[in-house]
Amino acid sequence: MRIGVNALYLIPGGVGGTEIYLRSLLGAMAELERGHDYIVFTNQETGEDLIPNHPAFRFAPQPVRASFRPARILWEQTGLPWKLWRDRVDVLLNPGFTAPVLCPCPQVTVFHDLQHKRHPEFFRWFDLPFWRLLLWQAARSSALLLADSEATRQDLLRYYHLDAQKVRVAPLGVSERFYEIGRRRAGREAGPPYMLTVSTLHPHKNLDRLVRAFAVFRRSHPEYQLVIAGMFGFYTEALRRIIAESELEGCVRLTGWMPREELEELYVGARFFLHPALFEGFGLPVLEALAAGIPTACSDIEPLGSIAGQAALQFDPNDENAIAQSMLRLAEDEGLRAELSAAGPARAREFSWRRTAELTLDALEEAARRGAR
Repeated sequence: MRIGVNALYLIPGGVGGTEIYLRSLLGAMAELERGHDYIVFTNQETGEDLIPNHPAFRFAPQPVRASFRPARILWEQTGLPWKLWRDRVDVLLNPGFTAPVLCPCPQVTVFHDLQHKRHPEFFRWFDLPFWRLLLWQAARSSALLLADSEATRQDLLRYYHLDAQKVRVAPLGVSERFYEIGRRRAGREAGPPYMLTVSTLHPHKNLDRLVRAFAVFRRSHPEYQLVIAGMFGFYTEALRRIIAESELEGCVRLTGWMPREELEELYVGARFFLHPALFEGFGLPVLEALAAGIPTACSDIEPLGSIAGQAALQFDPNDENAIAQSMLRLAEDEGLRAELSAAGPARAREFSWRRTAELTLDALEEAARRGAR
């Protein structure tokens, strides 16, 4: 079977967790050896390093830049279908929400979340109509949909009124590198204490409450710093104002996007990990922190609760005091930290990119069979 991969959306360093998802998924697909060929359709920003070093994978850059979204969407709807027909693609994987309307082959589209439906207030007014139209169209024109979590699957069924058999769950995985980080942490001499949050700076990540809770926490633990690692998003300037108003300049570090290797070094040194999001489609940073054996606290929302289980503290993300109390417990209770450090990797082992790839290929193979009838 010849599988097309629609990677037109990808902007290296510019799309957050969906880049980690695609790179990890393609690597895991290459290892499965199911005998398929892959054509990965990319844009002008994305280099050949996206493609696994495997003879079954072909790099197919397209003459469009994803950073100019109208051009990317236009090419996805016009140029890409022609390329799929020309290359005799049997089935197309859309790993980034959107899909061509007139596609010459069956499609499987991945929905990482339905934030635009659950929390439209977090979107810019001029972006929202496009999210609504393009994702609705992708849900309707695809043979099968994949959701990162059961919570996202339920959102798809609720908002788009789809047949339940059309929507499958393919949970994300975690790189083996994070278990190695855990081993490095075990033999490392403790440095200056900091708590780590890995998050794009968007409103739904709830970083304003995190910063205010940290201000409360620092009254009794002034030695700590807070590191927030992730792309600068819509909420960056507002968050900087909150940091200044809380008199935390110099105590809170906003890193912006950084290479994966540098981010992993932050995991190595973190005393504990916080994830206070109001909404998530999956919550990959939580899974990575668990795999690395970092004592973790996260919001008591789905799907974070199902991912972390008993391996992390959970708190009400709307309650700044509850967030601050979680910080205090992780800083002051050595026994709790040891317990969570041991529980995290065991819990994370229940998730793997190999399993994500298997479920994705199962869906692609089924969609292709349906299209061949």
